[in-house]
Amino acid sequence: MKASPLIRRRVVLAADAFVEVVVWRVREPVPPASHPFKYRLAYVVRGQCVLRYDNERGKGDHRHIGNVESAYAFTTPEQLMVDFESEVKRWNREHGRT
Repeated sequence: MKASPLIRRRVVLAADAFVEVVVWRVREPVPPASHPFKYRLAYVVRGQCVLRYDNERGKGDHRHIGNVESAYAFTTPEQLMVDFESEVKRWNREHGRT
């Protein structure tokens, strides 16, 4: 699978927390997805990945919130970023991080 990197960024949000975003454009969709993107967005707090959106062969688009994995309805890379950012904010509110 030949891929072209679109974004690779790590943003430190606090002394103990960061977000890492990696998105590639792929020549062929990663089955069962039908879009030309491969991605991994992670929110790491105190060394533990507490939130992750990704897609992989056989699983398709999905997200992990803590230990719970659920399907994610991918539409565009821009919407993916909006959804992920919203989820990071929600997680922070729910865990007393502002």
